[in-house]
Amino acid sequence: MRIQRSKKRVAAVGAAIVVSALALAGCSTNPGESGGSSDGAPVELSFWGWAAGYGDSVELWNESHPDIQVTYEDGSNYDKLLNAANAGTAPCLAQIGYETFQTFLAADALQNINDYVADSRGDFADWVWENVGINGDVYGVPVDTAPMGTFYRKDLFEKAGIAVPTTWEEFTEAAKQIVAYDPNARIMNLPTDAYLYSGFAWQAEASWFGTDDDAWTVGIDDAANQEVGAYWQGLKDADLVTAYPSFDAALYSAWSNGQVWAEVGPVWSASLIRDNSAASSGSWAVAPMPRWGTDDLVGNSGGSSTAVMKDCEHPKEATEFALWMSTNEDSVSNLIEAAAILPASNQGLENPALDEPVEYYGGQPIYQVFRDEAAKVAPGWQWGPVMSVTAPSIADGLGKVAAGSGTYADALAGAQAASVDALKSQGFAVAE
Repeated sequence: MRIQRSKKRVAAVGAAIVVSALALAGCSTNPGESGGSSDGAPVELSFWGWAAGYGDSVELWNESHPDIQVTYEDGSNYDKLLNAANAGTAPCLAQIGYETFQTFLAADALQNINDYVADSRGDFADWVWENVGINGDVYGVPVDTAPMGTFYRKDLFEKAGIAVPTTWEEFTEAAKQIVAYDPNARIMNLPTDAYLYSGFAWQAEASWFGTDDDAWTVGIDDAANQEVGAYWQGLKDADLVTAYPSFDAALYSAWSNGQVWAEVGPVWSASLIRDNSAASSGSWAVAPMPRWGTDDLVGNSGGSSTAVMKDCEHPKEATEFALWMSTNEDSVSNLIEAAAILPASNQGLENPALDEPVEYYGGQPIYQVFRDEAAKVAPGWQWGPVMSVTAPSIADGLGKVAAGSGTYADALAGAQAASVDALKSQGFAVAE
């Protein structure tokens, strides 16, 4: 089955894309696309992205591949990229986050590269490939992933004699023990960011979107998602968590002063905590994400790909570069050092840089934890093509939960309705 796309959808999607200020910044001009000539000149590929280290990996490639040269432009954004795709002036390659990939597919902005990745499917976990295509077709190469783990104040847990929770049931018990030990302390801050919260739904196999023949399905407020929401609602109602805005200075202060003892978050939380809670350096450690019952599954919250755009004249060479960037040891080492990524490829996960002790975390080699967790990410998660509507709706609803003026059930129901309406308004069939 293939979800059909129309000009109406392309236009609607173009109007709907919202760029995350955390992920993307700046704007730049289109470098153009020029192909290799018949006189033996090198194939030339253009590549737009934003992540630290990408330019250096491109330089490494260019030094060792004189026949295929890549020009990298830093500071791109999704609005500009989609507009360029619609105008036929997009680069050959582009960095696209997993959460936004379906939006570009719906806009018919990407090129199928099945033939060029056929021999490389085994180099990445199946669940990772699911994030760069639909119904088994592939349109990009994964670069990194963001499995979740438990960041916790080891000093405080040990001083209080409280065990680090391994299940969500134990997490609730630990939350109660922390309040009993220190009435001013809480185990964690309520997850109110839509993409952070998605990782908890992902772990519970409570997918927000899916496909049914030629239609999209939306399950944001189905029973599985309501169960996840009810868990966090219970912690909020029992006053066992704080309710600061996500990525807020008040939360960072709470990490530093011991008011908040833990953060269940993706691998990139390692640098978020380090950079915003310097006073607690050496006091943190990392453990696996708590599990739901006996299911040995974790959630993922982040990650990006190198996508091949629809008008790329050299998709074979573009895919060759994309695979190299995600698997070559020198390139992966560069990206780990520059952007603290967790590589998506199996080969990248063997990179010795992931075994290095991290001073901020008391010398613990924390990326070993996430390497192990990456193999346990729940399969089957599906992002939808209207995340520019879904994510703000969820964030708005969860913000009301934090403020005490709404519930998780309200937030999920609101996002369900908004997402269905957005799909229909953009011309998609929706199975209800």
